[in-house]
Amino acid sequence: EQLEELEKMFQEDHYPDNEKRREIAAVVGVTPQRIMVWFQNRRAKWRKLKKLGVKGNKQYPTSS
Repeated sequence: EQLEELEKMFQEDHYPDNEKRREIAAVVGVTPQRIMVWFQNRRAKWRKLKKLGVKGNKQYPTSS
C-alpha cells in the first residue's frame, strides 16, 4: 500500500520539494528523510530503465 502511494506520487513528480516530501511522509507513515532516499533510489532505477530502453530500441537512430 505504501509502495503504491509512493509510485503514484513518483508518476506525478520525480523531484518533490521539502513540503511535498513532508506531506507524502505523513500519508505513508515514514520520515521525510526516508521519502527523500526512496525518491533518489527510484529516480536512479527510472534512469537505468530509460537508458536500457533507448539502447535496446531501434526506434532511435544514431546520428552519423
